[in-house]
Amino acid sequence: MAREFRGSIELDIRNSTADWDAFLDNRAPKDAPNVLVILYDDTGQAAWSPYGGRIEMPTLDRLAKNGLTYTQWHTTAVCSPTRSCFLTGRNHHANGFGCISEAATGFPGYAGHIPLENGTVASILRDAGWSTFWIGKNHNVPVDGFGMSASKKKWPLGLGYDRFYGFIGGETNQWYPELIEDNHFVDQPAQPEQGYHFSSDIADKAISFIRDSKQGEPDKPWYMWYCPGANHAPHHAPQEYIDKYRGMFDDGYEAYREWVLKRMIERGILPADTVLTPINPMPEDRAAPDDMVRPWATLNDDEKKLFSRMAEVYAGFSEYTDVQIGRLIDYLEESGQLDNTLVFYCADNGASGEGSPSGSVNENRFFNGYPDDIESNLAMMDKLGSPDTYNHYPTGWAVAFSTPYRMFKRYASYAGGTCDPMVIHWPKGIRAKGEVRHQYHHCTDIVPTILEACGVPLPDVVDGVKQAPMPGVSMLYSFDGAQAPTTKETQYYEMAGTRSIWHKGWKAATVHAPIPSDQGNFDKDQWQLFHTDTDRAEAYDLAEKNPEKVKELTELWMQEARKNNVLPLIDLGVRAMHEAEYHAEKRDRYVYYPNTTEVPEAAAARTLGISFKMLAEVEFTSDSNGVIVAQGSRFGGYSLFVKDGKLFYVYNFLGIPPEQRLVCDAPKTGRHVVGVEFVKESVSAKGEANGTMSLHVDDKVVATAPFRTQTGRYILCGEGLCIGYDGGDAVSSEYKPQFPFTGGTVVKVVFDLADDAYLDIEQKFAAKLARD
Repeated sequence: MAREFRGSIELDIRNSTADWDAFLDNRAPKDAPNVLVILYDDTGQAAWSPYGGRIEMPTLDRLAKNGLTYTQWHTTAVCSPTRSCFLTGRNHHANGFGCISEAATGFPGYAGHIPLENGTVASILRDAGWSTFWIGKNHNVPVDGFGMSASKKKWPLGLGYDRFYGFIGGETNQWYPELIEDNHFVDQPAQPEQGYHFSSDIADKAISFIRDSKQGEPDKPWYMWYCPGANHAPHHAPQEYIDKYRGMFDDGYEAYREWVLKRMIERGILPADTVLTPINPMPEDRAAPDDMVRPWATLNDDEKKLFSRMAEVYAGFSEYTDVQIGRLIDYLEESGQLDNTLVFYCADNGASGEGSPSGSVNENRFFNGYPDDIESNLAMMDKLGSPDTYNHYPTGWAVAFSTPYRMFKRYASYAGGTCDPMVIHWPKGIRAKGEVRHQYHHCTDIVPTILEACGVPLPDVVDGVKQAPMPGVSMLYSFDGAQAPTTKETQYYEMAGTRSIWHKGWKAATVHAPIPSDQGNFDKDQWQLFHTDTDRAEAYDLAEKNPEKVKELTELWMQEARKNNVLPLIDLGVRAMHEAEYHAEKRDRYVYYPNTTEVPEAAAARTLGISFKMLAEVEFTSDSNGVIVAQGSRFGGYSLFVKDGKLFYVYNFLGIPPEQRLVCDAPKTGRHVVGVEFVKESVSAKGEANGTMSLHVDDKVVATAPFRTQTGRYILCGEGLCIGYDGGDAVSSEYKPQFPFTGGTVVKVVFDLADDAYLDIEQKFAAKLARD
């Protein structure tokens, strides 16, 4: 009987090892494995207990004892790019993700759009008979696709996933996440005071997705990509998990490095002769000041207490999330699915150095190029990890948790940014238990491994588009081949201007700081040379002794760069980078209405660092109360609202108290126009836009004051522009989240973005040159 073939199946059926009926009926091969990929953020190898670290990971320990721990598994050094490799099996620049989604520019390797010839593993597996789920973080929607008006083709359901639950963007508030289910925003099911935390929520949802699938087709395998918000800032955790680690990091990050290196060697993670690299390995003329480490001995007692507490919060966040994942693993075991579930448990880049040398109680300062200060950090020490902070530990802990390597996240030059934890567990497919594997691998190798384990060949065509080859290799050979030689030969690296290349045990690396270093001079960069087969820490530079090897590898890097759309290289400063990034088409006027979904920052009226007017038409009554318009959160944002008969405009500058406020009596009845006008007069060395803010009621100015406004971001992602309520975390301490407008009607809100009264001509010109 003739049957209609689906495109990719028709082309692959001749090469498949699966039976014909299974493919013809779009069923997976009998006894095909489930696949669970658990991908943490911002975690170096030396953080977690299976590698010898102090952070207890009971679920990961359990999987490692019955599976394999990989010591030379690598990433791209930053989250969006690494995650694109997990999606398609291609290199990050070839995916258009040479940078995070929010920093997308117009260049092909950095546009944030995955080409159609790079089909996703979810599309392939779904066509082959698997249910497909995506849980948690999604950092691969292009920035121009964040909003509800955008096409959803690049959202998970458009990329081959049957279901999605999580958030879009680089990070989210773990107490007040911006949640999306499938293709629409949803409210969080509870509040923090009711016990809500994102890590627990997504574990519940993951279990429910699998149960739903098994109820209908109990023999159908599934693939799930599970991406918690941990360990990305903000580091938010229940107090009891934070307190478990009290005092455990009081010896400081340099002592931790010495302690953990011995344990990593004892466990066979590193060779016995491995040495520590310097905590500040970059030469002064190349180093980024915000990435420097303050030696522990130079800190005063208060600073030591603060820095230790920041590490305790991070540890509690990590363990709490692992315990929630344990509930999913328990369910799989109880339901008889765990033995034939191929589990990858890993992290997407090294520990994060985005907390600055003194740590931060508001990571959004980093994204605004605004310096942290120790005084504000100390004032919030007892609230770290709570909804009151958006905290991140200092750079010293990033180096410690990436022991013994140089540097940390964003540095693609060194293993501190790219060499990450990876445990693989699959009792039915791996005979070895509790063993270590030293083969060199990369995140481009995950999809080939999944496909080989599932018995599904790479189709020539996915969704009607001829597919590009996958550069990665399957890791399956290493499962029961402890001594098997590495099958990978070459892997290039580039991130934010830093770059390196590994080839057959040798690695060449540039001495260059990442964005936002603004260093340029790529052609003048010094290249270092490391023999990683014998020097895993990359401690010994052999470039002077082997100039021919350096020349060979740098030429090979350029070949790979041309092949994968790596060029042009970019390392702009913060303000120039913001100018070069994608923004929605600029208009002079934006009009918004109530009863609508929040507008993501990239698509909203951009009031950052410019003069603007914001006017709302409102039908008032004597009972009017609530938010008229708001954007951002307590960690950066603004809100126009009515409370107790008063009209407030609050601008929360990076969460630094006090809130800037203008207040007057609210209109009692009738339709009125209320709002503000900001006239920018200067820009400070810290990037503050200084000027005069005026509060208007109809045609009258009722209050004025000098204000400073942000020039970078209100937040990296989430916390968008809301009309008639304040979504997520509240901007002002005057009200609780949401605070919807009642006792009247918000008719519309209009933003006018005229040319600035004050222009930073030099900065604008530099940004234009950067785009050219």
